[in-house]
Amino acid sequence: MEDAFRPSTDLDDPPNSRLFLVTSKSITEDIIREQFARFGEIQDVWVVKDKQTKESKGVSFVKFAKSSEACTAMEEMHGKCLVDGTKPIKVFIAQARSSGSHRDVEDEELTRIFVMIPKTFTEDDLKDTFKVYGDIEYCIVVKNKSTGESKGLGYVRFHKPSQAATAIENCEKTYRAILAEPRNKTPAPENDYFNTARADHVMGDPGMSSCPFGVYSGNYTRGDLRGTDIITRCLMVSSRASITQEQVYSLFDLIPGMDYCEMHQDSYGFSTGNTVIRYNNLGSAVYAKTKLDGFEYPPGNRLVVAHIDDGEDRRSPLGRMAMQLVAAQMMSIVCNPAAVQLRKTSTGYPSPAVPQLPRVQTNVALPPLQKLAPSDSRVKERLFVVFKPSPLPVDVLEDVFCRFGSLIEVFLVPGRNVGYMKYAERKSADDAMASLHGQTINGVKMKVMLADPPKEESHKRQRTY
Repeated sequence: MEDAFRPSTDLDDPPNSRLFLVTSKSITEDIIREQFARFGEIQDVWVVKDKQTKESKGVSFVKFAKSSEACTAMEEMHGKCLVDGTKPIKVFIAQARSSGSHRDVEDEELTRIFVMIPKTFTEDDLKDTFKVYGDIEYCIVVKNKSTGESKGLGYVRFHKPSQAATAIENCEKTYRAILAEPRNKTPAPENDYFNTARADHVMGDPGMSSCPFGVYSGNYTRGDLRGTDIITRCLMVSSRASITQEQVYSLFDLIPGMDYCEMHQDSYGFSTGNTVIRYNNLGSAVYAKTKLDGFEYPPGNRLVVAHIDDGEDRRSPLGRMAMQLVAAQMMSIVCNPAAVQLRKTSTGYPSPAVPQLPRVQTNVALPPLQKLAPSDSRVKERLFVVFKPSPLPVDVLEDVFCRFGSLIEVFLVPGRNVGYMKYAERKSADDAMASLHGQTINGVKMKVMLADPPKEESHKRQRTY
């Protein structure tokens, strides 16, 4: 669809300077230009139209000359009505060609910048330097945890995307400010200089990890975890989906003998997706590794479990063989019968004493399941849903959204992190939106909003006005 954008300029130059709009189909290019011109220089506007009917699809793009202009427009116009009688529009930063989803006003990736600073800078100096561009949430000077010396790198987190963009555009070039990339994103090749600095900061600094075991640096990959040949009482649990320390603890505490469970966090207090678990005996650790490595929790998210070095010296081949023998023996006995009922069979432990987890994992108090409305029901309301980081399976979405009654169909837009929920009754849609907007289901955060009305409803409302 975006290939049809009139190529008067480079679409992604500068980055995050193009808006993606979801509007009523009656909104024209002239209306968009008139409403958005006050935010800066508009380089192009494109209203996406059906090739056959030439009717607007209710989707448009607006290209600004500056990122700060686009971000300000997003912040000011999201949720506003362009014309009386039309529904509020939705405004996002349009995805780059290499990206997988549009960014919205709450996206952390748009508010945190990475800068090079003098090594004499304190966090107060950093804040004083950049506070002229907007309200700052926090500043961090990256330091070597061994020496306490600054590495000449820093992060500044603003409250709004427009403030971060303004700082990048207007600060002294010596700071070489750019948007800070998320931890789980592969750096773009054109930023090799900064990527090297980030890699040195994240991977080369042993102080970045709060794990007490020397071999863990907080950057294990699946290959790293599966490749180790040590057998210890200490495990590393890695998850791609967002889960809490309490959830990991409750799962692994089903196996007796846990000493502690500690989720690793980065320097900003966010989870890295890795949790260290230690048992007081080798058998429990081996059993947990054997039974829970690859276990889906939440459903669709496979945990990666591996032994990590717990500091005990077992470098000699004889020591390793002894540990393997102990592990084999421990696998054949009950670890702690008084703590949990894990019955022994002729082949060792039975299948893991892990309860069957419900398909839907959430803190939302959901109503009971209800049947779907007939597929030929008239659509009276649609919900527009944005998923982060990725869409949930259709069967899970049906399970969640049908509970509010009259759900007809779930539709996911191919290749996008958005979808639509069609309802036969407006009240059901309103109830679903009120209960689920901003909530997390199976580790996926959802933004639930009203979509444009079905075509027949739109025509009726236009005649009313």
